[in-house]
Amino acid sequence: MENIVLIPGDGIGKEITTAVTSILDAAGAEINWIECKAGEMAYKELGNPLPDETVEAMEKYRIALKGPLTTPVGAGFRSINVALRQKFDLYSNIRPAKSLPNIESPFRAVDLVIFRENTQGLYFGKEMWMDEEKTHAESVAVVTRKASEKIITSAFDFAVKYHRKKITLVHKANILKLTTGLFLEIGKEIAQKYPSIEFEDLIVDNMAMQMVMRPERFDVIVTTNLFGDILSDLASGLVGGLGITGAANIGDDAAMFEAVHGSAPDIAGKGLANPTALLFSALLMLEYLDKPRLAEKIRSAVYTVLQDHKDVCTPDVGGNGTTFTYADAICRLLRD
Repeated sequence: MENIVLIPGDGIGKEITTAVTSILDAAGAEINWIECKAGEMAYKELGNPLPDETVEAMEKYRIALKGPLTTPVGAGFRSINVALRQKFDLYSNIRPAKSLPNIESPFRAVDLVIFRENTQGLYFGKEMWMDEEKTHAESVAVVTRKASEKIITSAFDFAVKYHRKKITLVHKANILKLTTGLFLEIGKEIAQKYPSIEFEDLIVDNMAMQMVMRPERFDVIVTTNLFGDILSDLASGLVGGLGITGAANIGDDAAMFEAVHGSAPDIAGKGLANPTALLFSALLMLEYLDKPRLAEKIRSAVYTVLQDHKDVCTPDVGGNGTTFTYADAICRLLRD
């Protein structure tokens, strides 16, 4: 029995976490959920968007499944997600994007994984006003050898483990010569240790163009924090949107798996939310727990429902169902 912190989050979070945990239960995942609070609701109830109890649970159990959070305006964190990633050094943000059956998209052969450095770059939080009138602001991007080596090595190790063929390192070293130049230099050094993996580097603006012209040419992509944030959302758009792509945040001894879409308060409580993104995040969690067969069993059930039972799916993917008709259909397949 695995002890895992569950943070339902805000808005649609309770609905989609309920759907996902029911699917994992139907699959026989044997998980003991330790439910904790974070986000806007935690701030309203406890005066803290990231309560000490939640941090302590993460420190104890070292693994969490998290729904979408709303960061309260004026609270202590610019982003609770960023705070959690930095506190537990979850340096590797992993975002797969793969074409799904019966999901409308201009592309049918997308199968890529983005590795985004998760703790530094412009997200490091070094911003300042340069004058009293607040007409001039500056932000510092931080790139270190240690963090770069960690994320790039993680991408190469993943490629080897999952029989991927190519790594594309994305940078802007023609302009940002010291920060992304360092990232590129380290990438070239590490690539020499993995002769079986093809290595290329692309400037980020060219990468964005290539991804929407020939996304099938990409396999594993590794890049810095801001570029990864943007390109991973772009990748989700190639296969149908943020509602159907999962995400993992992994460090050396802790991990957090999350839906990266918003909390969608406008549809909360209406049964319209698609739980696929959080479910696919949970499948990444199962793989992290060395349960790949169980993850594949659930993934196969999802594909069958999307292909053969579209009517029970949520409206955002062309169905007429609800969060729970979709989850129930997956559960029935898993129990058969």
